[in-house]
Amino acid sequence: MATEYGQGYGQGLGHAGHGPASGFPEHGGERQHRLPAGLRAPFEARTWREFGYVLLSLPISIVLFVYAVTMVSLGAGLLVTFLGIPILAAGLAGCRGLGALERARARALLDLEVADPEPLRMRRSGFMAWMGAVLKSGTSWRSLLYAVLHLPWATFSFVVAVNVWAYGWALLTYPLWFWVFPVWAGQDGLQLYGDETHHIYLDNPFEITVTALIGLLFTLATPWIVRALTMVDRLLVHGLLGPSRLATRVVELESDRGVVVDTAAADLRRIERDLHDGAQARLVALAMDLGLAKEKLAEDPQAAARMVDEAHGEVKTALQELRDLARGIHPAVLTDRGLDAALSAVASRCTVPVEVQVDLDERPVPAIEGIAYFTVSELLQNISKHSRATWAAVDVWRVENRLMLQVVDNGIGGADVSGGSGLAGLAERLDAVDGILVADSPVGGPTRVTAELPWRTV
Repeated sequence: MATEYGQGYGQGLGHAGHGPASGFPEHGGERQHRLPAGLRAPFEARTWREFGYVLLSLPISIVLFVYAVTMVSLGAGLLVTFLGIPILAAGLAGCRGLGALERARARALLDLEVADPEPLRMRRSGFMAWMGAVLKSGTSWRSLLYAVLHLPWATFSFVVAVNVWAYGWALLTYPLWFWVFPVWAGQDGLQLYGDETHHIYLDNPFEITVTALIGLLFTLATPWIVRALTMVDRLLVHGLLGPSRLATRVVELESDRGVVVDTAAADLRRIERDLHDGAQARLVALAMDLGLAKEKLAEDPQAAARMVDEAHGEVKTALQELRDLARGIHPAVLTDRGLDAALSAVASRCTVPVEVQVDLDERPVPAIEGIAYFTVSELLQNISKHSRATWAAVDVWRVENRLMLQVVDNGIGGADVSGGSGLAGLAERLDAVDGILVADSPVGGPTRVTAELPWRTV
């Protein structure tokens, strides 16, 4: 697989140690704020969106709760008749629809991206099949649970958010409206304490200033309190209205299965093309040359001998191509002697010197071992073809239940996993077996590619 490298020339790099890739390029371009986050938080759009979410949660949760409890109670009460199941199914379907609205609200106000849950799975069409699918769907019951649980939390968060917000701004702006008390209320200021004999009012400049400072503290703390409240909402929406872990895992496995099928088909096409364009073409030419040599054997023995000698050379070339093709499918040295010997063999064919270090106490299963071998082989081919490196290193080690691979070179860098290059295809292959591929390759080099594979033993 070809990997896109940038322009430039990288300097030398020391030997890769046992550990995760480090030295990733820092991303710049972020806007620098003059005010610290604590001072600008009360005026940020995110704060007002989160506060609006909390304000809307109370009336919406009341509607959700009333609808869910009414429909479920009505359906459960009528289960003794033929109307109970349709009403219960309709109630659950309505909860699913309201859950979709809640996901949209969280997406708009909380910037929370929650994938839609798995759709209803109906083996056949019809109203009865639809009712059965709704009643058997875990999404329906999680949506009902959200409608019931959200009301008490929405009430609590509404009361807390409104009170701290109102008290904060009221105390902060107290110097602007304290005059209302002596003019319209007949008292010196805001009453802090009072009984039959004593009254304490906030009326002198010092007390007014302290009140405003306390209001400032409340105002600065309010956005973080609201943000903490909405974190619970995020958990509720994500946990109850999003896809379940099992459904997410099924989608991942279906996607990985598609990648595996496509990869296998591409490998078969490659093998067929190599056989057709390489060894097969040479064997056809060899058969024709031997036929001509047979015809000339009686007339011109010397010409026939030359043709047989040329055919012998073609046989050697065809055998070498077949060996290379067989090595690309699954090398015998990997089966017989493991990763250490197999990677040393592939490193010897690289165009730059390669240091190989394999630190494994035992061998993984053949499937993982084969993927590790071909991953390193592809990366070394990229180094040979594109990196302009003068040195490379391969490290293989185990960390708990993960097999770690690291390939380092001092080339020109610029390799990008997300750029649609060969590294992207390699990352997809690793992802199909729950593996990970990370590339640290700044322009100018060096390049460090780290791969993780699940460790499985026989």
